Amino acid sequence: MLILVANLGSTSFKYKLLDMSGDFESANASPDSRVLARGAVDRIGEPISQCEVIVTRSHQGETFREETQMPVPDHGVAVQACLDQLTHPENGCLKEANEVAAIGFKAVHGGRKSGTFVVDDEVLEAMDEMSAAAPAHNPPYIAAMKLLRQRFPELPLVAAFETEFHDTISPERRTYAIPAEWTREMQIQKWGFHGSSHRFIAERAAEVLGRDDAKIISCHLGGSSSLTAIDSGKSIMTTMGMTPQTGVPQNNRVGDFDAFAIPLIMQRTSQSLEEVLQTLASQGGLKGLSGGMADLRDIESAASEGNADAKLALGVYTEEIRRHLGGMMVALGRLDAIVFTGGIGENSDVVRAAVSSGLEGFGIELDASKNDGMRGEGSLHTESSKTQILVLPTNEEWIVAKRSLRALAAQ
Repeated sequence: MLILVANLGSTSFKYKLLDMSGDFESANASPDSRVLARGAVDRIGEPISQCEVIVTRSHQGETFREETQMPVPDHGVAVQACLDQLTHPENGCLKEANEVAAIGFKAVHGGRKSGTFVVDDEVLEAMDEMSAAAPAHNPPYIAAMKLLRQRFPELPLVAAFETEFHDTISPERRTYAIPAEWTREMQIQKWGFHGSSHRFIAERAAEVLGRDDAKIISCHLGGSSSLTAIDSGKSIMTTMGMTPQTGVPQNNRVGDFDAFAIPLIMQRTSQSLEEVLQTLASQGGLKGLSGGMADLRDIESAASEGNADAKLALGVYTEEIRRHLGGMMVALGRLDAIVFTGGIGENSDVVRAAVSSGLEGFGIELDASKNDGMRGEGSLHTESSKTQILVLPTNEEWIVAKRSLRALAAQ
C-alpha cells in the first residue's frame, strides 16, 4: 500500500511517497524507512517551474536525485510530473502509477468536517465554507483537489484535517465568549491546527517516556508555531484558535491580537479592513517586530550583534511561548515532559534556553551543555529535573499516511 502525501501551497507541491504495507501501527514501525521518494515542484503557474525528486529505492537499487525545469501550469501537471519521475524506467521506484493507493493531503480547515475523509463534494463544500478563515490554505487545496479529481478520477484523494487532533478539547477551552448563536451557526470556536505534528509528538513521546498516560506540552515551533497540552495522547488545550493566524507570533503573522485595535488602525492609516488584515497576516509576527526579518536565524544573528528590534522580536516570541506554557501546566496538573519540535524547536538552542529559563521552581531544569548545539532527537534536562525536556523531530507525513489508510479502509 503506497500513499503519496501532498503538502500544497498556492504555487508549490511537496510530496513524500511512503510504503505503508505490513504492520505500520507497530511501535517498531520506522517512518523514515518507509519513505520511497520525496520531491517538490516550485513556481507552479510561472513560465518555468523547478522540479526536484529524490528516490531512495530506485529500480537500480540506488539513491537517485534529479532537478529539472519545465512548464507546470497547474497542480494537476505537477502531480503528473511527480508520477512521471516516480515511474521512470531506470531511476523511478514504481512500475506503474496505479501502484499509488491514494494521495493524502495535510489539509488545514474543514470546519464541520473535522476529521480524515475521502474527498467528495461535501468535503470540498465544507472546506470552502472555511476559506475566509484559512485564505492562504483552503483555496489552493480546493482548486488542486478539484483538478486532480478530474485528471485522475480513479485515484482516491484523502483530506486529513489539521483540526482533527484537537477534537478532544473540552467546550470550556474551545468556546469564545461571544454570542452563543455565532458559535452554533457560524462555527466560530478555537479549532487548533498543526494536528499531524502534535499527534506524532504524542505518539513518539509516549514511546520515549515509556508510558501511555504521559502529560506533555508539545511545542511545534517553526515558520508557524503552536503549543498543545497533551494528556494520555489526547489534546486538551492548544494555542491556535479559529484560524492559523492566532496564538504565539508566527514568522510573518501577528498571532494573538486585540481585534478592537483594528478600527483605530484603519482610522489612522486610511486602510480598508481588508488591507489591515492583509498586513497583519503578512507583515506581522517576527517580521514586523524585527523590522523585516522573518527567518529566526537572521533574527538571532542580528540580536547577538546588538540589534534592538531583533532582541525585542526574540523576546516577544519566547515570552508568548512561556505564557501559554504556564497555562497548559495548570491545565495538565502535572508535567512529565516539554517537547520541542519543528524547524525552530529542533534547531534553535537560543529559543529553547529562553523558554526554559527560570523554571527550576516548577521542577523544570535545562542542562545548558546538552542544549548547546543539540540537533536531532535527544534530551536536554538535568539529572535532577522532575520534568524531562526533549527534542523530537516531527513527521507529519507519517501521520497523514496512516490516517489516509484508515479512511480508505472505512469506505
